[in-house]
Amino acid sequence: MGFTHLDPQGRARMVDVSSKEPSHRRAVARGRVRMASEVAEALRRGQISKGDVLAVARVAGIQAAKRTSELVPLCHGLSISSVAVDFEVLDDSVGIEATVETIDRTGVEMEALTACSVAALTIYDMCKSMDRSMTITDIALWEKSGGRSGTYRRGET
Repeated sequence: MGFTHLDPQGRARMVDVSSKEPSHRRAVARGRVRMASEVAEALRRGQISKGDVLAVARVAGIQAAKRTSELVPLCHGLSISSVAVDFEVLDDSVGIEATVETIDRTGVEMEALTACSVAALTIYDMCKSMDRSMTITDIALWEKSGGRSGTYRRGET
């Protein structure tokens, strides 16, 4: 398997997707912000001094998905159809799931991963005064569908 982002001389390039037909593409990324249980409880109760952490993190994730090609140099700019960012507050962490969809010539895996990452960073930023030892972890692609490579689900071969 060759590297598609390198030209024959080994230089970085953006992959040419102009010959591909647009198709429905979907990707799901997940991650986690681990934190002290007191912070998770304050989050659950809406008692973080900076405001509604999860609402702000949701908007940040959506905004980040839309700007992924500005952040990741060889990523194509896509016409994103939808972005959803959801959270699950547990005893000592917040689970994050970002789902991105489009009808385009290339997939939205990077957009889902970026949405998840920026949502996690936003949670950290808004809660850091209570716990600077929070850890952003487990950010990974969990599903993708559409395109030539078909469907991928984490854990399936």
